[in-house]
Amino acid sequence: MEIRTGIEGRTLTIALQGELDHHGARELMEGMDRLIEQELPVKTMLDLAGLTFMDSSGIAVILRAKRRMEALGGNLVVVNIPKQAARVLDTAGLGRYVKLI
Repeated sequence: MEIRTGIEGRTLTIALQGELDHHGARELMEGMDRLIEQELPVKTMLDLAGLTFMDSSGIAVILRAKRRMEALGGNLVVVNIPKQAARVLDTAGLGRYVKLI
């Protein structure tokens, strides 16, 4: 999986490309933790446009980012969700906890 990041003002964007599965989830979560702690954003946008596959590990990644942002008093928005990933998130009911666009 490839991860691209950007910061504009107090908004951190994390764009994912490739497959998000249990093999890459742990490394991704650790990297997101470091980025959030370093940048201290008010808002984090997790851009999934480049994902070709996501399993339930993606749910853990999103919930971890949400908890990290809440600890800072900020929020998380998940954007550009591909159809396959949307099915995983919808099945889990994640839209009740995280803003999905």
